[in-house]
Amino acid sequence: MNRVVAMILAGGAGERLSILAAERAKPAVPFGGRYRIIDFTLSNCANSGIYNVAVLTQFNPRSLAQHIGIGRPWDFDRTAGGIVLLQPFLSRSSRDWYKGTADAVYQNLYYLEDQRVDEVLILSGDHVYAMRYDYMIATHRNRRADVTVAVTEVPLEEASRFGIITIDHNERVVNFEEKPKTAKSNFASMGIYVFNKDILNDCLGGCVQKEVGYDFGHDVLPEIIGKYKVYGYRFRGYWRDVGTIESYWQANMDLIVDLPELNLYNPETEIRTVYQNLAPVKSGPKAQIARGLVSNGAIINGRVENSVISPGVFVEEGAVVKDSIIFDDVTVGKGAIVDRSIIDKQVWIGPGCHIGYGDDFTPNQEEPEYLNTGITIVGKGAKIPGDVRVGRNCKIDCWVESADFASKLIPSGGSVTRESLGRHSI
Repeated sequence: MNRVVAMILAGGAGERLSILAAERAKPAVPFGGRYRIIDFTLSNCANSGIYNVAVLTQFNPRSLAQHIGIGRPWDFDRTAGGIVLLQPFLSRSSRDWYKGTADAVYQNLYYLEDQRVDEVLILSGDHVYAMRYDYMIATHRNRRADVTVAVTEVPLEEASRFGIITIDHNERVVNFEEKPKTAKSNFASMGIYVFNKDILNDCLGGCVQKEVGYDFGHDVLPEIIGKYKVYGYRFRGYWRDVGTIESYWQANMDLIVDLPELNLYNPETEIRTVYQNLAPVKSGPKAQIARGLVSNGAIINGRVENSVISPGVFVEEGAVVKDSIIFDDVTVGKGAIVDRSIIDKQVWIGPGCHIGYGDDFTPNQEEPEYLNTGITIVGKGAKIPGDVRVGRNCKIDCWVESADFASKLIPSGGSVTRESLGRHSI
């Protein structure tokens, strides 16, 4: 795989993840207790023997860059190859912010020109899956393909959420539709492409004339079908696009079933991340843990049920965490209840609080398209005073203080922000 360079697209703003991506890029959002979303793509590269990797960043790159560092957890800290972060920049040429996935790669063709490689592997940094890319590249070479697109089967009723690919009996791509109302197949593009290096240069020539977004799925793929030898590569494992609050929550919940499809314990597809030197998990005399992932450094004195607990979390006596995802260094006070919620880092939940309260599923008033499935989210560093009840589909912004809560009840669909000066929207 030393003739392959991987380019990971990791610049997305992640608006659909709401305040979870307010202070970080979407690929840097924590996942599964101890990981970040991008760890899956980086680990797949390492497990496939691909050690020449470029990460294309843009939106809020600081935490992502800090997490990746020199790439030591994935064995990228090497003299030959290694990892590099490529950010958009202004110069005397016409360079600008990335205007889509294809434009991001186009603006870094200068980097590819210096790479002594045969193929370019284009990847998304915001999907959760374990995959051996070397198998896909071997198939690409055996077919003498110009372009290979990874596809996975999705339920036909969900096909309208994806770019849908039709392949013939030889698995050659014959059609592509972006989020069709009526799909002709149930093969969804995974946003994973293998391009022969010279073909990629030709395919991205149209970027010069584009002043708006230019994406591989929407723009490049439909143009090259029939013009080049484009094949599909079927992937039969677990793959999830975690770009929405609901899909992100569900993918985390998928990890805690008895036999999860995504096996985090398989050494052949090990998911690597930055090591944290933390003490073991500690459970108190009245602690109860029923079907959950609990990370090192956590102290559980209450009850955890069907939940993902990140490092440094403290669940005090009498507290209940159910069907929820708790990020690092959160304190859940005595007698508090957290139900079907996602709690970001460094949040303090006061004693007697109830997050995810009641049976009212009114969509969030500020973000009804993102928060409408009953999941309540609490932003990084928020401090929720004791005995506050927060309903369903609520949004508590990052760094709110006790003074920002004008009432002990935040009804379903409401929000609390620092700018509200104590008023919540309902």
